[in-house]
Amino acid sequence: MFIKILNTCLVLIAVFMALKQGWSMLNTKPEMMIMFGKWNIGKTGVIVFGLISILSALLILFPQTFLAGNFLMAATILLIICFQISVRNLRGAAIEIPFMLLNLIIIYFQHPLKSADRLA
Repeated sequence: MFIKILNTCLVLIAVFMALKQGWSMLNTKPEMMIMFGKWNIGKTGVIVFGLISILSALLILFPQTFLAGNFLMAATILLIICFQISVRNLRGAAIEIPFMLLNLIIIYFQHPLKSADRLA
């Protein structure tokens, strides 16, 4: 029971953070434009990243698309880590690692509303 409550909290945290970051990207906030500008990604690219972040957060909420949403979110985080490393920003890459680990932990625990008695 404790694991389900903990996992529910972790899922809600991940969804909230993805929605918050996705919304910032979608609205092309200056800090997002500066960060993505270092990697030569323009306004359209930032908006696409924002849409992907929001989509992955929404997919995580439903048991049927939970795994796909987490993989999509983990992939975007991994891409950001790679971008950070490409500009030799190891601190920025290190900051992203806990968010990636959060997705992996959530995948391991599975969706909190998924019934344990069925395999599908």
